[in-house]
Amino acid sequence: MIDITLELPDLPYQIDALNPIISEETFNYHYGKHHAAYVNNLNNLVKDTPLADASVEHIIKQAKQNQNTGLFNNAAQHWNHSFFWHCLSPDGGKSPEGNIKQLIDRDFGGFENFQNQFSDTATKLFGAGWAWLAQDNETRKLEIIPMKDAYKPLTENKTPVLTLDVWEHAYYIDYRNARPKFVEAFWDVVNWDFANKNLK
Repeated sequence: MIDITLELPDLPYQIDALNPIISEETFNYHYGKHHAAYVNNLNNLVKDTPLADASVEHIIKQAKQNQNTGLFNNAAQHWNHSFFWHCLSPDGGKSPEGNIKQLIDRDFGGFENFQNQFSDTATKLFGAGWAWLAQDNETRKLEIIPMKDAYKPLTENKTPVLTLDVWEHAYYIDYRNARPKFVEAFWDVVNWDFANKNLK
């Protein structure tokens, strides 16, 4: 799992590295404006509070427990985006290998079944949100979970493995309203190495 701080992280690749699947213009808005805004808002919200030195994960859990929606949304969206950038790679795509392949075969009956289920979940999630591949912390089973708005598996006793952002700002510049095309393109850049590192 990556270390997520209260700063906007560097992208793990050049801003034009995923072009044309995700354009530099999309990154300029999605990373440079949307993600940056969550980080700025979060820092303003925790400034001069006991949470100023807390981890982002702790802030998320505290905000959810205290039903502090504004704090939760900004902390969770910062965390989600920081995680999401690593789910993509210019060297990604292809078929999964290693432990992630074994678990996908075990829990979904093969990669094609998994891919179809994940794509269907991401495409059909109404409104804004995230499609997650997560691992249950008790059973170690992989699950595909659609989550609205800023919600994440961390608050449900599950470990995030991969995610796809299906908020409209993630794809509208490159794909307009054609979310299914964006979801399809995701498979050409998905970072299986990162998924393997997140497994329990």
